[in-house]
Amino acid sequence: MNPVAATPMRAPATAVTVADARRRWAAEFRRAGLASPELDARLLVGHALGLDHAALAAAAARPLDSAEQSAIAALADRRLGHEPVARIVGVKEFWSLDIHVDAATLVPRPETETVVEAALAAIDARDGRTHDGRTDGGRTRALRIADLGTGSGAILLALLTELPNAFGVGSDVSLQALALARANARSLGLNRAGFVACNTTAALRGPFDLIVSNPPYIASDGIAGLPAEVRLFDPRLALDGGADGLDCYRAIAAAVPALLVPGGAVVVELGAGQADAVAGLFAGTGLAPSPPRPDLSGVQRVLTAWKRHEG
Repeated sequence: MNPVAATPMRAPATAVTVADARRRWAAEFRRAGLASPELDARLLVGHALGLDHAALAAAAARPLDSAEQSAIAALADRRLGHEPVARIVGVKEFWSLDIHVDAATLVPRPETETVVEAALAAIDARDGRTHDGRTDGGRTRALRIADLGTGSGAILLALLTELPNAFGVGSDVSLQALALARANARSLGLNRAGFVACNTTAALRGPFDLIVSNPPYIASDGIAGLPAEVRLFDPRLALDGGADGLDCYRAIAAAVPALLVPGGAVVVELGAGQADAVAGLFAGTGLAPSPPRPDLSGVQRVLTAWKRHEG
């Protein structure tokens, strides 16, 4: 009787670990020319697995099952299609706050924190006297703030975390954006924020101590040339500033003088190269513009204009 031939031993498949997945997708993102491949890979792998940064590092050697690998791959494929990571995971950190985003809102960008910085500087620069004559001093005053085109509410909510006795109202034409802004306010425990559906200032009643806005400022024919992350995923309503990009600034300049207290300020984000034009629009309605404020990249990003004291 012939001996039975032994069945060859099959080498076990090499397990794919959490660290392997991060390295693999970081390499894919790098090959695709994405700006922050390692960070994107870390965030997406962590989101797919429900792990924060510390837990992700601790689990580096853990093997992934096929369902986990598929979940990571599905998110990575969306990123390779230029969908921003914040849209994939549904949240973006802004001013150290977790701000939820959706298809109706812009993703808050680091340069927009310059608006918050400039707004706080404007509060600090005032003499401490509110519209009803009381002197409360600095950021503890009972201020009224309006955020025009509030979107996710990021700017307004960041300001309310710094101004403990302020009340803010955010306006937007998008009902979906307003629903998200309300949800963000609730999740941050900020019950000093209200939200209203209207175009710019149409439903607002002053007086306000501070008005802020990151309005649409891209010229209509420039949208097609924007990066894919913006062009394909940001709502056009939040981008399109009309033929020259200045339509919303004209509306703001016309409306805010009647809504501000004497000595109050309007603070707006700017597109690159728009500082002089926007300053001219504000000066034309009686406001007093300050020199523009640069962002961390050196772009003149924010303009503050003041309502002059009466007399």
